[in-house]
Amino acid sequence: MRLRVVASNHSKANQMEDPMPACTHLDQIKNVTPRTPNGCEECLKSGDRWVHLRLCLECGHVGCCDSSKNKHATKHFHATKHPIIRSFQPGETWGWCYVDEVMLDLD
Repeated sequence: MRLRVVASNHSKANQMEDPMPACTHLDQIKNVTPRTPNGCEECLKSGDRWVHLRLCLECGHVGCCDSSKNKHATKHFHATKHPIIRSFQPGETWGWCYVDEVMLDLD
């Protein structure tokens, strides 16, 4: 997997001070197997629906995105402090570090 920082959610003022945002958590990425490859772990248990899926790159948790009503991927981050997720949508190669608010190219 190739890693590259491609964008930041920082304000323009922060970007002027730190023009090259960096993720400081890349060492926490593991070669994970999705625990529930068919959908969001919590939504599958409750019979709920999701919009898009995210994969935790530390433990393999599959959670629903922030556009989904339950936001299980973000809730998983808050509960576990696992900082990096990637899109679990076919053909998408981006990731996100919740702590550093940096988007990653995980191609």
